[in-house]
Amino acid sequence: MRTTRRTRLTRWIAAASVGLLAATLAACSGGSWELEGDLATHDPALAVQDGTWYVYSTGNGTIANGNIQVRSSEDGRTWRYEGEVWETKPEWIREQVPGVDNLWAPELIEHGGTWYLYYSASTFGKNRSVIALATNTTLDPDDPQYEWVDQGPVISSTPLDDFNAIDPGVATDDDGTPYMAFGSFWSGIRMVELEWPSGLRVDDAEPLHLADRQEPPNAVEAPYLLEHEGEWFLFVSFDSCCRAADSTYRIAVGRADAPTGPFVDRDGVPLLAGGGTVLLETDGSRVGPGGQSVSDGVMAFHWYDADLNGQFRLGLAPVEWDADGWPVLSW
Repeated sequence: MRTTRRTRLTRWIAAASVGLLAATLAACSGGSWELEGDLATHDPALAVQDGTWYVYSTGNGTIANGNIQVRSSEDGRTWRYEGEVWETKPEWIREQVPGVDNLWAPELIEHGGTWYLYYSASTFGKNRSVIALATNTTLDPDDPQYEWVDQGPVISSTPLDDFNAIDPGVATDDDGTPYMAFGSFWSGIRMVELEWPSGLRVDDAEPLHLADRQEPPNAVEAPYLLEHEGEWFLFVSFDSCCRAADSTYRIAVGRADAPTGPFVDRDGVPLLAGGGTVLLETDGSRVGPGGQSVSDGVMAFHWYDADLNGQFRLGLAPVEWDADGWPVLSW
């Protein structure tokens, strides 16, 4: 389709607004960036379309059958609730994961004009789990074409597996090949290759191993992949979420030459050997940041507010880069 002057102008305005938000965040120091509105998000997947910011997050079992929740913002500061992806879960999920309540830890990625929504179905502390996929042509709930279409499972795990198929993080390399990192506890962070345009797994090869704490209970999860100036960064969440003000989550990172690794931390310790450089951790009443994703230079994560009885909240921070090419987060 021919790109009109108006289309180019619209894209330029959208890009400018994204850059302005990242710059505004970067200009704010430790906690001075205050978000408003509906911030009750857990495991946020951050994405931007046409200048509007969206966060998809873990569902609430008491609302809309526990489906993935949607929030939006025009300026990155004030957030409003937009509802849920579906009113009821696909029936096959109930059959594959008995006892499933809410859906967890979504991931959003756009390819070829299609938005791909990956999400997790599991039960707490178990690895009978599945990562599934839905697709849409838009993130705008007011668009007449807005409809999330179930595409079924991508990868599953059972008690016979040494991994847990939750917490997807998807990235595409320079050759156009998509990869999905995933994992929680068990054997740590794993990876499979996907393919476009289906967004599904390319084959049933054994998942690649990316990160391992090398000590029980192997508390590493929520992988997210980001490329910067030819290098790849694997962000993970260490330790335990979901304990309100007693949560011990913290965000760590490793670096590699390719999305498939091997990843090492700032000290050269492989993430497969327990390495990981911590970027963000508990600071006073702001407890347990983690469940991260990145869009247009801004990292989204959840944290627990000790001043509000441990309620979980949305956090945003600019991803800045130091002289050695490592990411830096300010909170």
